[in-house]
Amino acid sequence: MSTSTTPTDAKPARTPVGAGMTPRRKAVIVGGGLAAAKTAEALRDKGYDGQVRVITAESHLPYERPALSKGNLTKGGAAEGATTLSQEWYDSHDVEVLTGQRVESIDPNGFLDLPRGRRVPWDDLVLATGAEARRLDIPGAALEGIHHLRTLDDSDRLRRALAGGGDVVIVGGGWIGLEVAAAARFHGCAVTVLEQSALPLAHVFGPAFGQFLADLHTGHGVEIRPHAAVTGFRGDGHGAVAAVELADGSAVTAHLVVVGVGAVPTTALGAGLLAVDNGFVVDERLRTSLPNVYAVGDVANAWHPTLGRQVRVEHWDTALRQPAVAAAGIVGEHTAYDALPYFFSDQYDLGLEFVGLLTPGKTYDIVRRPGPTDREFVAFWRDGVRVVGAMAVNTWGLTSDLEALVRQRPDVSSSRLRDPDVPLADLTGRRLDPVPSVP
Repeated sequence: MSTSTTPTDAKPARTPVGAGMTPRRKAVIVGGGLAAAKTAEALRDKGYDGQVRVITAESHLPYERPALSKGNLTKGGAAEGATTLSQEWYDSHDVEVLTGQRVESIDPNGFLDLPRGRRVPWDDLVLATGAEARRLDIPGAALEGIHHLRTLDDSDRLRRALAGGGDVVIVGGGWIGLEVAAAARFHGCAVTVLEQSALPLAHVFGPAFGQFLADLHTGHGVEIRPHAAVTGFRGDGHGAVAAVELADGSAVTAHLVVVGVGAVPTTALGAGLLAVDNGFVVDERLRTSLPNVYAVGDVANAWHPTLGRQVRVEHWDTALRQPAVAAAGIVGEHTAYDALPYFFSDQYDLGLEFVGLLTPGKTYDIVRRPGPTDREFVAFWRDGVRVVGAMAVNTWGLTSDLEALVRQRPDVSSSRLRDPDVPLADLTGRRLDPVPSVP
């Protein structure tokens, strides 16, 4: 078996070879998500013939996380369906997975320090430590019944709690909060979303799209409280949450609370050793400030050659595609990561896919291309006359054209963008390889 809970050696192991042979290289990947699994896979695909280990603090094999706020909250089953690579794959590709092991520090001389004095050697190191749910430092935050959603275990606990019904309060109207709201309504819960601004996600996508999302949820029985600043949680006298207190002096009854106020990159492992600024700072090849150390996925703040800036993206697609670039660097190839950010969301009967990157707080011109119904359309975010972001709502198979449009940023009139009789491919003149589409 390739999965174990403890390292199998404490010193660099050498292949039993004759004189003149070099030691077998050792690659270690730290993390338990999609990025960690795909890095192991990419290393083997690119011919890395050294030892490969994955170390994760969780008890599961590395898994994908999108289902945790979607299907797993309604019907369950993520434990079976979200595992990225099977145990058989790890065995057959000579990859060892150390589960339940939290790496405490990095020794730049080629070791990782684990609890109880254990050490794991490395020659090539990939940090796929992801991000962790942001916590609220306010009175009552430790009460029972207050949930955060980041791991499979978090999702399973939350699903069981939602199945009990009752009053659910969601703090934060971002993507996670809205997806949880939809799942809570599936279970018949009474749902209140406390949004700090006027409309959900309006600070990024603008008030028109924020209103569209608000209408979607209120149409399914969700109450959205705008301009709601949470100041504390009130208990029931027995250690469980009973209400959420707001800055205006009011309180919202709650049998269950979900805090969805964003995530922070998990960078403690590299503190004082690697360059850190909203994640591990890496170049376009995903190299950190320390030789032979790479970062991928949610934790990587990478230089994006197309966008011309450092970009950290907490999306499935980034975790899927960055590992191949890091693995290429490890085996001596020179590849840059320049895929445009892409994400998808499912809420009730609504599915959407977005390509591009918007600056929070910036005002964009939004052009909407209508579809057969009000719930089927394409929206374009323009900075001047150039498209910098595009979203397909309940409209599938467009991601290739949308990425081409955002990447090339041609001067396109709003009338052509709005006209459904003008093929999207005609706006750019060519197609790119498709972005993975998840209907």
